[in-house]
Amino acid sequence: MMIHPSYKEMISKINEGQDMDEAPLVTSRYSIVIAAAKRARQIIAGDEPLVPAEPNDKPLSTAVRELYEDKVHILRKEEE
Repeated sequence: MMIHPSYKEMISKINEGQDMDEAPLVTSRYSIVIAAAKRARQIIAGDEPLVPAEPNDKPLSTAVRELYEDKVHILRKEEE
């Protein structure tokens, strides 16, 4: 089964617009997995989704779409 968006697409999308002098914000799948899981837990806890929910979407699917559509952002450790 193919997952959309792919990890490659997610990494490119999240890093797009980064300053060329800075290190990429995301360099591995691990960063995306952690960010999506954290956001999914927030949605489960009652946070309102930032993208329209599909009828059978699970919180993790919604979180991935939010990341891909640039509705939530991954912050560098020093920005937290």
